[in-house]
Amino acid sequence: MSDPTQDGSAPDAPTPPPPAHPDAPAYGTTPPDYPGAPAYGTIPPPYAAPPAQQYGAPQQQYGAPQQQYGAPQQPYGAAPQYAAAPGYGGYPAGPKYNVMAIVSFVSSLVGLFVIPIIGQIVGIITGHISLNQLKTSGENGRGLALAGTIIGWVSLGLAVLAIILIFAFVIPLAIANGARLRS
Repeated sequence: MSDPTQDGSAPDAPTPPPPAHPDAPAYGTTPPDYPGAPAYGTIPPPYAAPPAQQYGAPQQQYGAPQQQYGAPQQPYGAAPQYAAAPGYGGYPAGPKYNVMAIVSFVSSLVGLFVIPIIGQIVGIITGHISLNQLKTSGENGRGLALAGTIIGWVSLGLAVLAIILIFAFVIPLAIANGARLRS
């Protein structure tokens, strides 16, 4: 095993602190290595003029063949004509959903939560109609139509069962309690 103090330093000696950063100059003073901005109102020296360039196409020489009348010309300064942009690739639109299937699903849910009996009956009827349409049309929406029809039938059955239970138990119980209160 080696001795940790062989390099001549004590094991518990504190490490020296890192060197301090110089303080930032006070606001409004310029650092010593910054040349400073020109005084207010002085005009900077002008920039050199750009080199002369030749604009436009060279002129036709005398006696050169002229362009025929009626030939298509581009007006001076017009952009060149380009071909049409290529069509963007993307996913083709899939088959659309049957509207009656969507109506069946939505109206069955409305019948379940908002308007009992009426919404359920509409959901059942439109569900059966859409199932018949889907056999021949090739549209999507069979799952929506089945869900609308099933939700409509189940919720209508539960509503009818609830009405029967109300008539079977609650009304006779109310009549029995009312008859007892009269005597």
